[in-house]
Amino acid sequence: SLPNAERYALQYADGRQTYITESNRRDIKNGSILRLTTSPDQEAEQLYVGIQSKNVDVKTDSLKKLASLSQDITFAQEFISRNGLKQIYSIVEEGNDTGEMLAHTLKAFTELMEHDFVSWENLSTVFIKKIVSYVNMNAVDASIQQLSLSILENMVPTSRLLFEVVRKEVTLDRLFTHLQVTNAQLQLKAMALLIALLLSATDAERQDMMDYLREKNIRQFIHKNIIHSSEPLGDEMAHYLYVLQSVSLNLCEHRMKMSMDPYSQEQRDLLQSLRQTAFESESEVPAGTFSTERRRSLCAKEFRKLGFLNNSNPAEDLRRAPPGLLALDNMVYFSRNTPSAYSRFILENSSREDKHECPFARSSIQLTLILCEILHIGEPCSETAQAFYPMFFGQDHFFEELFCICIQLVNKTWKEMRATQEDFDKVMQVVREQITRTLNLRPTSLELFKTRVNALNYSEILKLRQTERLHQEETLAVPVLELREKLKPELLELIRQQRLLHLCEGTLFRKISSRRRQDKLWYCRLSPNHKVLHYGDVEEGVQSPPIESLTEKIPVADMKMLLVGKECPHTKEKSSGKQNKDVLELAFSIVHDVEEYCLNFVAPTRYEFCLWTDGLNVLLGKEMTSERTQTDLDVLLSMELKLRLLDLENISIPDDPPPIPKPPSNLNFCYDFSQAEQ
Repeated sequence: SLPNAERYALQYADGRQTYITESNRRDIKNGSILRLTTSPDQEAEQLYVGIQSKNVDVKTDSLKKLASLSQDITFAQEFISRNGLKQIYSIVEEGNDTGEMLAHTLKAFTELMEHDFVSWENLSTVFIKKIVSYVNMNAVDASIQQLSLSILENMVPTSRLLFEVVRKEVTLDRLFTHLQVTNAQLQLKAMALLIALLLSATDAERQDMMDYLREKNIRQFIHKNIIHSSEPLGDEMAHYLYVLQSVSLNLCEHRMKMSMDPYSQEQRDLLQSLRQTAFESESEVPAGTFSTERRRSLCAKEFRKLGFLNNSNPAEDLRRAPPGLLALDNMVYFSRNTPSAYSRFILENSSREDKHECPFARSSIQLTLILCEILHIGEPCSETAQAFYPMFFGQDHFFEELFCICIQLVNKTWKEMRATQEDFDKVMQVVREQITRTLNLRPTSLELFKTRVNALNYSEILKLRQTERLHQEETLAVPVLELREKLKPELLELIRQQRLLHLCEGTLFRKISSRRRQDKLWYCRLSPNHKVLHYGDVEEGVQSPPIESLTEKIPVADMKMLLVGKECPHTKEKSSGKQNKDVLELAFSIVHDVEEYCLNFVAPTRYEFCLWTDGLNVLLGKEMTSERTQTDLDVLLSMELKLRLLDLENISIPDDPPPIPKPPSNLNFCYDFSQAEQ
């Protein structure tokens, strides 16, 4: 009914203040507060003129408003269609504006590019060099440097040409300088750009970059100033450290996949050095003393003592890839860096009975393969993982040093198990378990790892296995199985209540776009009366926002169904080539009102995924289907059964109930209380 109605639009008053359009009008919830405002095209026109104003105040206010409104896709489309990005380019390229005005310009540019309407490859060389100059200059405001680093980080993965420009212009030295600042956000953006460069580089470039960073002692710096800083480590930084660890360990992949070449003199020399280090005194006999045949026989005997299966041609043992030449590298590193431990291992096993000797070479090859599997060497980086090992950053030559500790563990475990050659696979299985269990404790240094892994001896592993087995074992007597079935409904109700309580407490979720990890967070929780789901965007560091601050809501009555994994719309959006397994396992969506409208989630952990999908199924009146439900039910049933059967310890429970005796001929044995009272 307004005159010139096309000049006006409705906009959410709270949260991100998105414009209401034909495409999103059905998403409006009861209770949403809307306001009448200028339409996006009018606003875009005004700001387009405003950012060209000669009046500094008008220009600053226009850029500030532009930075805020550019988050909205409708406005962004209108502004870009007016060639608004060209104006932003010229503001940056001219370089006349600094401080607050420049910060708003860069913020607006970042938000507009986020919508993917314009390719990053369209940027001019002048613009890129200007952004690079803000990163490279010292006397620039930290907020401008953060935004500039963020722009470059987005630019790097989009094309090879842009990667080369950024790599050439922003040196690793400069990034290292940014990492050393006390401003946590600037440090985070510098790390993000470093990781983007590493992931976009070729193998040879990545090797060069990692070598340079090793010279700069970046590991020690990260270990001391980031991992062990007074500030807690954020999720983003934890992810970047995981990627840095993964990229660094994957440098071993080339050697791991390369079989030994028996005709390579260099590789044969490495193999011979193992024999000479172990049997130095015996090898010092002058060459002329023995015939060639006798010398060959002596070498074969020594290689057999070293634990090679094919002692006449030990190179054959190293033809298997993986672990390929990585196993040889590890053995040579162990023999050169800890010669006394190496000699002790070889000589100790040479003096044992034939069947009881621990084969060094065979164990080393298998151990290298186990370590590669545990540390995921050769596997691509996950988009979401944050599981890095703090001790990795506290040690140069981490993989080799870890091998040196673990190969001595193999010998120790072999002796504890009194193993023979037939037990080789069993011993290596126990060693894998010792390493995995110790790594799960996340030791902060290799010394601590060594102490803990050696304390976890074979008898401790047996105790742990037995305890776990007892937890898993169930009594299979028929009466006990009947009791289990009788207890199930009560315990399932208990699990349902726990799931709903967890939904009432709420969870912090992270938004993940198809292009990169977002540092945007949102929170979702169920109302105490279990009738409404409240959700909304929150800032980093907010742990448990009050329910009133979550502006968006979905009535439980409007929820139609729950989708998980590949069925979710936000996993279908990603191209199949880039489909990420981690995200697929943690994704779920609520379909509400009409089927086209979904609220999409990516759970932070598998545990949260199980609790949320169970809770939502309870609200929908469906069965809880997650693996966590079965685990919880088993634990509760096991505890309840043990408590109820405490009095029956060491009493065998019959499969059939005892027969019920016949009723007595008379009931005169009943006691009459009424007479006793008189």
